[in-house]
Amino acid sequence: MESLRTPAHCVRLPPKPGGFTLIELLVVLVLMGVLAGTVVLSGKTGGRSDLLHEADRLAQVLGLAREEAQVRGAPIRFEYDGEGYRFSIFRDRQWRSMQDDTELRARVWKAPLELLIQRPDGSKGIEFGRDAVDAPFTLVLQRDQVSITLQANGLGGFEVLR
Repeated sequence: MESLRTPAHCVRLPPKPGGFTLIELLVVLVLMGVLAGTVVLSGKTGGRSDLLHEADRLAQVLGLAREEAQVRGAPIRFEYDGEGYRFSIFRDRQWRSMQDDTELRARVWKAPLELLIQRPDGSKGIEFGRDAVDAPFTLVLQRDQVSITLQANGLGGFEVLR
């Protein structure tokens, strides 16, 4: 039984008290900060990603309006303001809103924005006709110091420049 005893020259340390060290607490706080920052940034709305979404949707709808003008054999005009946009068709010698068309109905922007049209001929409107070739143009969508450019090549191609 002598071997089970602690030799006199070995000192037993008292048991370590429970709890966390300062380093462990700092590591946990840093991880929580990184997680919170990631959640905030991923849930943020109204930034560049929202504007890109608006530009992509507008490019698709403009392409559809161009095709509809050719199929219907009637000019279709794009009209816009800071709150949204709509399409009108020229029928019976007047422009008529396309309210009954599910794809070309009036739409509201997710948040107000400014839309600038740049055309080589200086015109500020967009109108699609029966011709297969249109005048090229550039649209610049701006919101909160963020801008996205949408280019139309005049041959039916609409590209959002990222």
